[in-house]
Amino acid sequence: MPTGRRIIVGITGGIAAYKAVGVVRALVLQGHDVQVVATDAALRFVGRPTLEAISRNPVHTDLYEGVAEVRHVALGQTTDLIVIAPATANTLAKMAAGLADDLLGNTILASSAPIVVAPAMHTEMWSNPATAANVAILRSRGVIVVGPATGRLTGADSGPGRMEEPDAIVAAALAALDAASAGTSSNQDLAGRRIAISAGGTREPLDPVRFLGNRSSGRQGVALAAAAAARGAQVTLVAAHLEVPAPSGVTVRPVSTTAELQEAMQAAAKDADTVIMAAAVADYRPATVEPGKIKKDQAGDRLALELVRNPDILAGLAAARTPGQLVVGFAAETETDRGALLELGRTKLARKGCDYLVVNRVGWHEGFAADDNAVIVLDAAGAIVGEATGGKVSVAHAILDVVSNPPATGTSPTTGLPQ
Repeated sequence: MPTGRRIIVGITGGIAAYKAVGVVRALVLQGHDVQVVATDAALRFVGRPTLEAISRNPVHTDLYEGVAEVRHVALGQTTDLIVIAPATANTLAKMAAGLADDLLGNTILASSAPIVVAPAMHTEMWSNPATAANVAILRSRGVIVVGPATGRLTGADSGPGRMEEPDAIVAAALAALDAASAGTSSNQDLAGRRIAISAGGTREPLDPVRFLGNRSSGRQGVALAAAAAARGAQVTLVAAHLEVPAPSGVTVRPVSTTAELQEAMQAAAKDADTVIMAAAVADYRPATVEPGKIKKDQAGDRLALELVRNPDILAGLAAARTPGQLVVGFAAETETDRGALLELGRTKLARKGCDYLVVNRVGWHEGFAADDNAVIVLDAAGAIVGEATGGKVSVAHAILDVVSNPPATGTSPTTGLPQ
């Protein structure tokens, strides 16, 4: 994802406004030019000097400020992204109605950039039918809604309505920027689709303390889930030991072992139109699991482990797929030669029987736990139907582009797009 983008952080009048400081700071540290547009009510909760020091820019509040440069529309016209945190019930209502009685409202209406909102309010306000209708309207227009979370609110109250933490909001903002650069920010082509996605790496216990595992962080699977949800899909994410937060707006089913992942994916696949196996699954598990910690003084200088093969989850899902259901697998290989890498992918594709296989190279310093990825998508015949390199969110959108709109003949072998 390109750095140095122009981002507006709109702050409105709620107690959660203090968390907006963390959002601004994180985006600035990512190298972006952050302009804060605050309502008068917001500045009653967090001070202008704090926001200006953190953003390294003046705070904009007055609709009639900078009239000569038409600032009330110029801010929106020139930004790459708008993040509103917190977004109060009043702000959501004004956005849904298209009202522009302050600088933030004008900025929103004057912008064609993606919009991310982080609602924050009491539970009764969030569950009110008027708020629910306003949020539905905003979602239908492509606005990305992050949260709210469930937790402690103002005073003694607790429940849904707590603003998501800055890390989650920033992750959604960066994903929106990545998607926008890929031209997919407002695409709702997966609306009504049900997608089951696995992510992360399974762990097979040796004893209560140790396990056999792998280096998968779950970033690519989480990116796929976030991208699919942003494009309107109903997503179930089967998550095995993720090192990154799961995206909001998806159903998460945590698992640990390969057997648990198999059971969860089989259950999720029953109602899914598309199944994507992005998790790194352990091929083997210990034949026996010790009930207590294995002691070095008892095992000696060498410890022999007997491993048994785990079931092939992808092949099983492909064999059991329902009519019209698409099954997508992943193949992570260490082969450095492109031709040999593709041959490994085609061999695996034939063995698994899935509709598409996403092949990517991994190694000591690439693939795992990295922000970027490079993939080649093969169809059931082994032909290259897509290829993408870049941030994992943009790669996720490229994969979904192929899966949701299978390429016709005559597509480019390097992008999957018509020549």
